[in-house]
Amino acid sequence: MNTTFAGLELRRVFRDYVSMFFIAVLPAFFYLIFGAAQEFSDERAGNGNVAMYIMISMAAYGAVTATTGIGGMAAVERMQGWGRQLGLTPLADSSYVAMKTGIALLIAMIPVTLIYLLGLFTSAEGTATAWVVSAVMVLLGASVFAVYGLLVGLAFRSEAAVGAANGLLVIMGFLGNIFIPLSGTLLTIATFTPLYGFVALARYPLTEGTQIDGSHQPLWMAVTNVTVWAAIFGLAAIALVRRGRERQ
Repeated sequence: MNTTFAGLELRRVFRDYVSMFFIAVLPAFFYLIFGAAQEFSDERAGNGNVAMYIMISMAAYGAVTATTGIGGMAAVERMQGWGRQLGLTPLADSSYVAMKTGIALLIAMIPVTLIYLLGLFTSAEGTATAWVVSAVMVLLGASVFAVYGLLVGLAFRSEAAVGAANGLLVIMGFLGNIFIPLSGTLLTIATFTPLYGFVALARYPLTEGTQIDGSHQPLWMAVTNVTVWAAIFGLAAIALVRRGRERQ
């Protein structure tokens, strides 16, 4: 049953062409325009070049867009009565969560794979370690934002709210040092935003903590950022689940 249900869920996701465009095509387009097509793309950046730096950033953005959308819709489905329907089947809650998590990561692989392939065939350069480890970090880190999407879905119970959560990722991306390299005070502020630690970890195999402005930030800062925001999202989601049960 789990396999059949997962297959149906994947079909439903792939039929949403608009969402798939924003998840896969748009970040890839950003990479081509702001990375591969720029004259500075061949300049060195740690263990690779600037094109690879931008490639990792856009792959990270696409991955969190995917996991946020899947996590948010899972919450909305449960709150709008789908959970009661599933309660009539042998599917356990743990299996449902595991299935949704697996689907979120599968969908996240689409923009990551597409953008890394584009990087491979364009101007992105880096060590083998940087290529492999950065891709793994992008996928693992994106799982935190499945919880973020779940939190938004539980809080507002609306598909529009999930769309707004994805829109908010754009703002987080600017504040998180994804789209425009930040420095000075803005970079200091960025270190406290949700996407900063995730993207910094993904870039670490390439940059080893060196920023565009030449400053260096240790690995523990990125790890702490991801850990703290994962805890915040997780605890808030648990609190909303408990509140929903009390109302019932």
